[in-house]
Amino acid sequence: MTRAPFLLVDAGNSRIKWALADADGTMPDTGVFGHGRADDDHPDRSVSAEPAWQALSGRPTGAWISNVAGAAAGARLDALIDAAWPGLPRTTIRALAHQCGVTNGYPEPARLGSDRWAAMIGARVAFPGEDLLIATLGTATTLEALRADGMFTGGLIAPGWSLMMRSLGEHTAQLPTLAAHAVREPAGATDAGEWFATDTPHAISAGSLLAQAALIERAWHELTRAWKRPVRLVLGGGAADAVARALSVPCTRHDSLVLVGLARIAADGSE
Repeated sequence: MTRAPFLLVDAGNSRIKWALADADGTMPDTGVFGHGRADDDHPDRSVSAEPAWQALSGRPTGAWISNVAGAAAGARLDALIDAAWPGLPRTTIRALAHQCGVTNGYPEPARLGSDRWAAMIGARVAFPGEDLLIATLGTATTLEALRADGMFTGGLIAPGWSLMMRSLGEHTAQLPTLAAHAVREPAGATDAGEWFATDTPHAISAGSLLAQAALIERAWHELTRAWKRPVRLVLGGGAADAVARALSVPCTRHDSLVLVGLARIAADGSE
């Protein structure tokens, strides 16, 4: 008898990624949708199911959710899930001291973001037995140092590329407010002349992008020096394409670490 899949939901600050995952971790159905902030103006409006979920056949065994977008986003997710599968059991994960082979280095484990925790579990699934530096490039840029034995030794958090650009516009009198989708970076720039800009939007874009790359490269070099062994740099998130092109160190792309981690957590909890 084939077991029904798990519904996995990664609710980030900018968007929601989801997948249906089988017990072996394969994800036959995936998707992305926005937070639908406009619904907040009409709290009495009934919530219809996410259209992609309506098209799915069968009913998942349950939902495993990482939500760092806040209580309102969590309530809307609950409504969307109930509209598609009324009464579906669900688990909103929290970082633990130890789970699925990963040990949390935080003195208070629950203070670590659930997305960072799930991403580390997913990274251990994707790259078993390797020392890793995991860079997630979203609204915030987060870096996690994960040893091959599963020990999370610590991390870094900085404003993301788009947030850096927006902050400059909001807190300076004469600089424009930019968003990542509205700018271009010099892809594959090979010398300083290709980075230094002759217009303000390009200068903001390139400066903020190089700040991201410099942070990641410095962290990778420091970790490699401290651990005295090779460290795989893994990049994911909405700004990963742009930042990867700006890096001068090797990296591996993986854009679904949180979902892979949720799948591992779901499988472990259902055994």
